[in-house]
Amino acid sequence: MKEKIRVGITHGDFNGTNYEIIMKTFVDTAINEFFVPVIYGSSKAVAYYRKALDMENLSFNIIGDASEANTKRTNILNVADNVKVEIGFSSQLAGISAIKAMDTAIEDLQNGKIDVIVTCPVNKSVTRFDSSDFPGHSEYFANKFNVKDYMLLMINELMRIGFVTGHIPFGEVTKTISKDLIISKLSIINDSLKNDFLIRAPRIAVLSLNPHSGDNGLFGREETEIICPAVEEAKKSGILAFGAYPSDEFFASGAFSDFDAVLAMYHDQGMIPFKSIGLPGGIDYTAGLPIVRTAPAHGTGYEIAGKGIAAPKSLRDALFLATEIYKNRKMQDEISANPLRVKINSQKRTVE
Repeated sequence: MKEKIRVGITHGDFNGTNYEIIMKTFVDTAINEFFVPVIYGSSKAVAYYRKALDMENLSFNIIGDASEANTKRTNILNVADNVKVEIGFSSQLAGISAIKAMDTAIEDLQNGKIDVIVTCPVNKSVTRFDSSDFPGHSEYFANKFNVKDYMLLMINELMRIGFVTGHIPFGEVTKTISKDLIISKLSIINDSLKNDFLIRAPRIAVLSLNPHSGDNGLFGREETEIICPAVEEAKKSGILAFGAYPSDEFFASGAFSDFDAVLAMYHDQGMIPFKSIGLPGGIDYTAGLPIVRTAPAHGTGYEIAGKGIAAPKSLRDALFLATEIYKNRKMQDEISANPLRVKINSQKRTVE
């Protein structure tokens, strides 16, 4: 792959820490050697934060279209003319701007102007997801690309965690979990680990729902009636799934390190250990999409916005993971398009 990957970065909520982590990431111009960054945002917001954070020496290349991106510089494409920065406060204007950035980046990706998308955090309470009530980025992108089977995968240096249920009330979890849904999620994780991370035979741990895995039905029957049967069915299709494991013992003992990914039953079951045990940083990745979308695994950071203390590690990691997955998919496509042709005749077997 000779051409550098073009990475579209949506600016998210401009009242949070997003511009700080963006500017801290690209103040070191050496990062532009690895990919071509195109920020979908506002040059006015950049100017505001450049002064507020005393980073006057930082400059971006302002472009009118993603096709004009300079391959050696950090590019910014203005998608938000009406910008009123209110550091640390939510605003509907910031939500509208975040959506416009995403929509423009998605359109450019569909037209081949960029290759992958990295989304900076938004405030869900003020972000209008295309006039529908989508809970987050993953749902929004899945809707845009007409994908029904997808999953948020949380990634850091220690673990990968996926979820059977996502942003739903806890009271809806037991009503939502089913054998078919668990098998579907296992299939998504398995395919992603193979194609996006090039793990040949991935091992996936499945967590239980109830305390002590239900203790043979004493604390609930979801394990015996839904989760374990789903694991056994997945095994029959070639997926190396194991469980169900009680989450407290599973994480406290370090057993998660024996697996390539973990499937949690609900949001907090996976998020709490991910953020507690994991090292600083972390990445959101939407598995199951035909395109690559990653994000830093943190929120808007209103409470520390403008103070100059926001860490850019998650964004940097998200940028490099997006390019890595894109390369891995290209490699898999090339292998699939040019398989070894085997000729067998009566005397010998040769490979061309």
